[in-house]
Amino acid sequence: MKNFVRMAVAAAALAGCGLAGAQSAGTWSARVGATYLSPDVDSGTLSAPSFPNTRVDAKSNSQLTGGITYMLTDNVALDLPVGLPFKHDLTGAGAIAGVGKLGSTKVIPMTLFAQYRFNEANAAFRPYVGLGVTYAYFYGEKTTATLNGLTGGTLANPTTAKLDRKFGITPQIGFVYNFNERWFVDAAYYKSFLKTNIHLSSGQSISVKLNPDVFAIGIGYRF
Repeated sequence: MKNFVRMAVAAAALAGCGLAGAQSAGTWSARVGATYLSPDVDSGTLSAPSFPNTRVDAKSNSQLTGGITYMLTDNVALDLPVGLPFKHDLTGAGAIAGVGKLGSTKVIPMTLFAQYRFNEANAAFRPYVGLGVTYAYFYGEKTTATLNGLTGGTLANPTTAKLDRKFGITPQIGFVYNFNERWFVDAAYYKSFLKTNIHLSSGQSISVKLNPDVFAIGIGYRF
C-alpha cells in the first residue's frame, strides 16, 4: 500500500511537470473554434448630394477560426488568430433606416497579440490580458439596387463601393483552461478600435467607426 501511494504521488508529480513544461517558455500551441464579430457602429453622414443624416450600419457575423500561440516566457505569449473571412451586410441607418441592405463586404482582420498570462506555468487555469494591432483587409464589396436608387445608379452603371483597409488597436481579455499537459480550451473577448471610409463610385463617401466586439472560443493542442 505504501509503495502504491508513493507511485501515485510520483505519477502526479510527473503529470504536474508535464503541464508546467507544456506552458513554459519556448512552447507552441494551436487551436480551432469559432468567433463572433459584432460591429459597434458609429457612422458619420454620407457626403453630398444625399439626404441629411444618411448613415450606415453593419451586421454581425460568425466564422470558423483558430489561432497559433508561442510562449516567449512562462507568462508572456505572442498570439495570432486565424480563420475564414468574415462577411458583413451594410444597411441603412439614420434618415434611411429601414431601407434594408445597401451592400456587403468581406474582411480578414489580421491581428497579432502580445499577452500576459497570470498564474504559474503549471496552473490549470490561466487568465490573461492582451494588446494587439489589427489590420482590417476589406475586399469583395458588393452593392444592391437599393443603393442604386439612393445614389442615382442604374443597371448599366451601378453604384459600387470600396472600403479603406485600415489599422486599429485591439485590447483583449481571456483565459486558458488546461485539461491536461496537451489539451486546453481558450476563450477571449476583445474589441478593435477601427475606423474606415466607404467610397462610392458616385463620388460620395462616408466615415464609419466599426469598433467591433469580438467573442472567440477554441479547443487547442499544445506541442
